[in-house]
Amino acid sequence: MFLTRFRLNTARPGARRLLSSPQVLHAAVMASFPGLLPTDSGSPEGPRVLWRLDQNARAEVLLYIVSPARPDLTHFVEQAGWPAAAADPETPGWQTRSYAPFLDRLAAGEKWAFRLTANPVHYIRRKPDEPTKRTAHLNPVHQMAWLLDRQERGGFRILEKPDNKRLLPEGTTFKKHQHPGDRYELTVRDKRGLSFDKSRSDDGTRRKPVTIVTVTFDGRLEVTDPAALRHTLTQGIGKAKAYGCGLLTLAPLTGTG
Repeated sequence: MFLTRFRLNTARPGARRLLSSPQVLHAAVMASFPGLLPTDSGSPEGPRVLWRLDQNARAEVLLYIVSPARPDLTHFVEQAGWPAAAADPETPGWQTRSYAPFLDRLAAGEKWAFRLTANPVHYIRRKPDEPTKRTAHLNPVHQMAWLLDRQERGGFRILEKPDNKRLLPEGTTFKKHQHPGDRYELTVRDKRGLSFDKSRSDDGTRRKPVTIVTVTFDGRLEVTDPAALRHTLTQGIGKAKAYGCGLLTLAPLTGTG
C-alpha cells in the first residue's frame, strides 16, 4: 500500500477544472495507475483506491491518495501543479511513501488525531409499501452518531472529553437521544452538497445526476483492534468512495488536549 500527497496549484485552470467535479477528479486519480484499466475502477473486485481533498487555506489544497500500487501523478503536475519546479527528478511534484510500515506498527491503545471526509447516509421508508431509500444525514448530531456507530467494527474508539472540558452536563443535551455534540473529541465541519452529471450509459442515454452530501470529521481516537483499523485505513468508511469520501488518515497528537 502507498500513501501519496499532491498539492494543487489553485491558480491554474486545470486545477480549477479538477476541483469543480468529483467525477473529473476521480477519473484523473484512476488514470494515475498504468496497470489499472478504466473498467477496473468501478469493479468491486478491483483494487481499492481512496482519495480525499483537504482545503487548509484558499491556496493550500492537498490531494491524498491511498492505493495498492504506486501512482504516477505526472498528468496532475502538468495540469494542476508546478511543472517547472517538478523538472528535478528528486522532486517530481508529489510525495509517495510506502504505507505498509506504518500500518504494521499500529498497536492497541495508541492514540491518534484523525481526519475523515465521508458521506453519512441512512435508509428510510416514508410509506410502509415503498422500498427503502438511501438518504443523507443533514444534522451534525446525526452525522456524528453515524460515525460513532462505525467505530467498533472500524477498529477504533473516539476519545471522550474529560469532564472539565465539557460545556454540557455529561456532554449531553437530551437524555433520550444522547446528543454527542459535547461528549467526544470530535467535530463536524465543511458540509457540502455536491451534484454532478455522471458519464452516459452504454446505450448513450443520459444518466441521472449524482447528488451526495459530504462532511469532514476531525477528532481523536484510540486503536482498539489494529487489524480492523488497517482494513478501515485501506478500504475506507461509508459510501461514495469514488467521489472523495471514506479515506481516514491518522496523525500524531499535538498538545495535551
